[in-house]
Amino acid sequence: MILICRRYVITHRNRLTEHLNKKGLKMTPQRGVILDRFLDVEGHLSAEELYHLVRQSDPAIGQATVYRTVKLLAEAGIAKTVDFGDGVARYEPRFGTSHHDHLVCKKCRRQVEFVDPEIEGLQEKQARIHGFNLISHRMVLFGICPDCS
Repeated sequence: MILICRRYVITHRNRLTEHLNKKGLKMTPQRGVILDRFLDVEGHLSAEELYHLVRQSDPAIGQATVYRTVKLLAEAGIAKTVDFGDGVARYEPRFGTSHHDHLVCKKCRRQVEFVDPEIEGLQEKQARIHGFNLISHRMVLFGICPDCS
């Protein structure tokens, strides 16, 4: 298990380094810490939440560095932006996870990921019916979770 995780981190580090090189930027130790913290956490993090995690590892890393690095992670295809309708951009790892959809509680903001092959099939069918060549999609369902009901 540790070997798989180590490979996962090395792959993402290489991907980020390659992206930075193309942009004429360097892979700094600070960017490495930010990448590691991002990959350590399951779920969906805002840049602000990631900043607070990073500060626990290295208090010298500034907020602007975290925000810029999160954008670089998204540009490099490592992070995917997720919008849960509350005006806060959140990020989740793009690789190492399969496609999934989300349920979001409108009261407590709890987020649940789920996969349903039947829903996926219906979405693909609708795309074909309307002549669309489906490239990607995301689905977020909003409601009230059992704890808040």
